[in-house]
Amino acid sequence: MAYSIYQASVPLFLKTLGNLSAILDKGAAFAEERKIDPKVLLNYRLAPDMFPLTSQVQNAADHAKRGTARLAGIEAPAYEDNETTFAELKTRIDKTVAFIESVKPGQLEGAETREIVLKMGGNNRTLTGQVYLVHHALPNFFFHTTAAYAILRLCGVAIGKRDFIGQI
Repeated sequence: MAYSIYQASVPLFLKTLGNLSAILDKGAAFAEERKIDPKVLLNYRLAPDMFPLTSQVQNAADHAKRGTARLAGIEAPAYEDNETTFAELKTRIDKTVAFIESVKPGQLEGAETREIVLKMGGNNRTLTGQVYLVHHALPNFFFHTTAAYAILRLCGVAIGKRDFIGQI
């Protein structure tokens, strides 16, 4: 049996979003224990020209939901980028997980050859589903998830590789 686009995407998105949610719990607990205003962590950036933690989480969720939707040939739900607390970010992750879980494996059948059109810098780029997943959706998802992890780790939250990767 061939390894499907569904198997290469949906379980990975779901597991990593769950890990990201647990990392946010640790960030919230860290702020509370140390009497740090959570906004300090939520607005922290790895570099001045990078997104803050809040935007990293929003972008990770967006790449997971849009990636799944594009591969399934359906519309992704739109979310306002208005989260300002750890709890609100976790709710966004929960909504993203619920959407991804609603997509059935059959909806991604043939997705490896499905044409996906991305608007990038005012230009349209047409990719096959396989190229889109491997070279756009997954790298962007993991970039933003990793940045969120790195921000909290840099701030002193006691998280490690196992928190990011989770159990196998």
